[in-house]
Amino acid sequence: MSGAALSAVVVLVFFLALYLLQRYGDLRKQQRMVLFGTLLSWYLCFLIVFILPLDVSTTIYNQCVYDHSNHTFPVTQGTQTNQIKPSSSGLKRCEKPWSYIPDGVLPVFWRVVYWTSQFLTWLLLPFMQSYARSGAFSRIGKTKTALIENAIYYGSYLLIFISLLIYVAARTKWELTWTKLQIICITAANTWGLFLLVLLLGYGLVEIPRSYWLSSSHGYLLAKTYFKVAKLATERAEAKENLADVMEEVADVNESVRYNHSLRRCVDTILTKCPTEYQEEFGRNVESSRGEQNTAPTKRSLINLHKKVIVVVQKHNQAQVQWSILLDQAFHLEDVAKSKTSPLRVFTHSLPSAHHGWIQRFFCTPTVEWYWECVFRQGFCRLLAVLLCLLSAAVVWSECTFFSTHPVLSLFAVFIQSAVKQYNYICIEMACFVSILFMCVCVYSTVFRIRLFNYYHLVPHHQTDAYSLQFSAMLFCRLTPPLCLNFLGLIHMDSAISHQDRIQTSYTSIMGSMQLLPVIYDGFYIYYPMLVLLLCLATFYNLGSRCLNLLGFHQYITDDDLTADLVDEGKELIRREGKYRKQRTEKIGDGPGGSAMKLRQPHSRTGLVIQRCRIIGTVLRLTERKMSPGEMGIGMSSRQGCCRTTPAMIVCQTEDLLGDATFLCHLLCQASLMMFKR
Repeated sequence: MSGAALSAVVVLVFFLALYLLQRYGDLRKQQRMVLFGTLLSWYLCFLIVFILPLDVSTTIYNQCVYDHSNHTFPVTQGTQTNQIKPSSSGLKRCEKPWSYIPDGVLPVFWRVVYWTSQFLTWLLLPFMQSYARSGAFSRIGKTKTALIENAIYYGSYLLIFISLLIYVAARTKWELTWTKLQIICITAANTWGLFLLVLLLGYGLVEIPRSYWLSSSHGYLLAKTYFKVAKLATERAEAKENLADVMEEVADVNESVRYNHSLRRCVDTILTKCPTEYQEEFGRNVESSRGEQNTAPTKRSLINLHKKVIVVVQKHNQAQVQWSILLDQAFHLEDVAKSKTSPLRVFTHSLPSAHHGWIQRFFCTPTVEWYWECVFRQGFCRLLAVLLCLLSAAVVWSECTFFSTHPVLSLFAVFIQSAVKQYNYICIEMACFVSILFMCVCVYSTVFRIRLFNYYHLVPHHQTDAYSLQFSAMLFCRLTPPLCLNFLGLIHMDSAISHQDRIQTSYTSIMGSMQLLPVIYDGFYIYYPMLVLLLCLATFYNLGSRCLNLLGFHQYITDDDLTADLVDEGKELIRREGKYRKQRTEKIGDGPGGSAMKLRQPHSRTGLVIQRCRIIGTVLRLTERKMSPGEMGIGMSSRQGCCRTTPAMIVCQTEDLLGDATFLCHLLCQASLMMFKR
């Protein structure tokens, strides 16, 4: 089995990273450079997490061999595993673990993985982010834009590094060597990562167990889904409006730049990024407006427009996909509520679903689905929540007490040391794997959940943009090394924390001796993780959500009046959408002609307001341009209806816009008549 475990983990982790990239990114449409950088970053970070337990078991075996050998050399913090030459008596008393990795493999492996990930996160990925978001039309232009945008970024880090280097050289009075320079770089990167790690870990340790406990309550899940529907309806309407505004700019540019113009190739590039329905409309508009000549734009304005088109189209697609997924979740939860009261013990779907595969249709029968959703799911979620809560409590306690080695207070260190006494390598590896995996889930799930003002948002179903993918890759590469180093401190296998004269893991030896910076290794690394207790308390009492709610970023808070209003609005939106889908299903099932009939989709309040504003804006633009009677007839085709202006009146034909659209159109007609008479 020598090296087989390492090879198997390397292959499995690659497919795990590829699956996540396929779930969140679009492998067909996104740039190959973005996909490669994200995949490589995620892959290296997952490798560190999965290989570290094997490193721990191998180090424990080497320590056992050393303890039973002739002690031919002293053990130091920089001791490598390939320096150990055990005697025959030591080999007899120490059983080699099944996942033993040969000497000299792990040090080289960790060097390649660590320094590659650091190169990606600090140098390459920031450049690739700016390159992917650039609106330039050539590779040289994108590269130039990326270098300019990252000049301040790289300059600030260089200034901090030089300042730290001067401080260390002045305080410690040692000669600067390449090895010590590497240690300073590693320490600075781990310090930055640990600072952010504790913040994310404090949130995940509470939110993950609580989310599973609350998900056992069907009423809570349904109310929160209604809340999300109301919020997403607003975002979806805003995304539609932003897309329409940008498409109007594109239409103007398309009409002003003729086919023989030098910038026509840039305009064609912009048109390819627009939705298909808009591209067809642009072609018709160009044919009908050949006599009109507008001012030609500059290349700088086209670059900015190109960047805006990429952003608004991506946001619009994200909103559409999220809207469809959220509606399916809401309908499913409503079906669960109806099935619970059914005496037949058969799960019934109010709407047909086309998302079930043949495996799910074969095994998940209506009876099995009823027992899972209505009987077993609640108990399973609560049991899982209790287990996760115990793990969270163990992590918080160990983070606050891992500096104590006599007595040993860290629960993880107690468990590992008890398993070491029996040399139960399977138990050691499983305990390390479960512990570090739970900590990674707490941190990584927070990374996947956070949303920074629409600039960073990981959206499943292939809807995550290039900037967010690379931003998550940067965070993973910066958080994983300090997380693993912190875990080794929890189990007392990092001599910089435990101050024990023992053989170090290969991973710790790559980190180097941090005694060059006593303020970091003997202060910040020990006492800062205790802050996780305060962050857990703040998360438990929803202090962050309440602050965001006060700032206008609506969060789901059960005792808030605004939350109740949004829940009611979401419930009404789901009712209308369900009615629309049922009508559409009936029309499609009526016959060959039924599928051709189009029904109006329901709209949210924000969508109604935005549509009203667009109608008013159209009328005002007509009055400002002082169009001639022959030019008055315009068409605003949409799925809601059509507004047509004439010299005498404006006739609004709308298909039931939430009941009061007729009154709105009447007011617009009267106002328009008064303006035209003036």
